[in-house]
Amino acid sequence: MEVKIGVQDTAREIVLESEETPEAISKAVEAAIGKDGLLTLTDERGRQVMIPANKIAYVEISPASSRRVGFGH
Repeated sequence: MEVKIGVQDTAREIVLESEETPEAISKAVEAAIGKDGLLTLTDERGRQVMIPANKIAYVEISPASSRRVGFGH
């Protein structure tokens, strides 16, 4: 899954590829916001991203996009 997270007062969004299901990601976001805690997600390479829940502007969850390589259309 591709996860895009908008952070308040930041021009760029955080984008990561996760092996988690959309439901698991949604539950993690809801739990972090509900507790006003820290959202922690792990990408497919094992790196962790931690964001204070009170700074989250939005979260977009979508299927991983296939990346095109080369000059093909």
